[in-house]
Amino acid sequence: MLLTEEHVIGLAPDDASRKAGSALASPGKWVSKGANADALWGECQGSGSKPYQTQVDIVNVAFKCSCPSRKFPCKHGIGLMLLYARQKNAFTDNTPPAWVSEWLSKRAEKKVEKSDKPVDENAQAKRLQARQQKVADGITELLLWMKDIVRNGLLQIPEKVPAYWENMARRMVDAQASGLAGMVRALGETNFYSEGWQLSFLDQLLRIYLVVQGYTQSADLDELLQQELRSLIGFTQNQEALKQQTGVKDNWLVLSKQTTEEENLTTERYWLYGQHSRQSALVLQFYVRNQTRPEVLITPGFALQGELVYFPSPTPLRAIIKYPVSNISLPEVTGLEGWTQVTASETALFEQMPVRSERPYIVQQLTPVQHNLQWWLKDQEERLMPLKAGYANIWKLLALSGGKPLNMAILGKEQQYEPLGAWYNGSYKLL
Repeated sequence: MLLTEEHVIGLAPDDASRKAGSALASPGKWVSKGANADALWGECQGSGSKPYQTQVDIVNVAFKCSCPSRKFPCKHGIGLMLLYARQKNAFTDNTPPAWVSEWLSKRAEKKVEKSDKPVDENAQAKRLQARQQKVADGITELLLWMKDIVRNGLLQIPEKVPAYWENMARRMVDAQASGLAGMVRALGETNFYSEGWQLSFLDQLLRIYLVVQGYTQSADLDELLQQELRSLIGFTQNQEALKQQTGVKDNWLVLSKQTTEEENLTTERYWLYGQHSRQSALVLQFYVRNQTRPEVLITPGFALQGELVYFPSPTPLRAIIKYPVSNISLPEVTGLEGWTQVTASETALFEQMPVRSERPYIVQQLTPVQHNLQWWLKDQEERLMPLKAGYANIWKLLALSGGKPLNMAILGKEQQYEPLGAWYNGSYKLL
């Protein structure tokens, strides 16, 4: 796996770790160091008499260090990886010491034990049945709650306290319907001070209703649509089983990374685009802050050369990465010619799945322009599409464009989009 400075900096759990790790990215800080196809290792001299033993599994992305830090990776791991990214030739020792070999062997044994563990199908079926009943009970309450909203009208909705929305979201969590919980929270996050908020509010309310009704009557639907609805409700897919399926091999351009944190859980959303397949993809990675790290090192602005397997859906978007993958320089691709092709694609997707998330596109020759005190993106045929409300990087985009059209990666759906990046002088610039 290719380790770059950007990869390593992105792995640091916080700014303090980045700074401290950078200070350790010097050969003089390390008593010994080595690398092979499986791992990096080194001994870093600290304040004690014995140097800290630091090791990095670069295949399955894991870290271990004998220092007392509880961060993953610690500053020593960051320093070791940065040094390797900058001076690979300095890592002349290719034979791992015993403490590295033992760690890698134990990790491999645990992985085999986990894969060989028998599955109790009867217990699994009982758990699934119990969960389905919980979801059904939760949906019954949710429908009554939604009917009360419609029956009482929208006049008093802006006056609802945050607990009104959060209580129902938590009820959906209790019902093991986390997807519905997120949709209820999104309903409560409507900007009630904006002009025409009723439209967006009712649109979200209708989305929830469509998902609920589709799920309760899914026996009459296509198999792919059934699985998509289950996913929207909150049922998960066995990713190990998914990895056994044949995927799409391509050079996957990493267009953007979006990170959110909720309590101690960090979610990373990577938007990808296939150079040859011209398919969009969303890869999600989750980790607990300072305890675990993402499975795959992904850096926006680069490309993954590998295979992606999509989750079952009539409009496939979310995917997982099959191993191994390698990072390559991001090439420039030929995208859609303008908004006519974007809207045609959106119409086709909407026919198959009315309730769906935003997705990335690459569109040629877009220019940011202002019209009626609002920012738009103008294509080669002078057609305009409004920028997503509250888009934060408009001035960076204007500075990059200089009033000239650029090939852009955009993210959105229906009639609202935001730029993720643009090609400038042959290279991709993140926004």
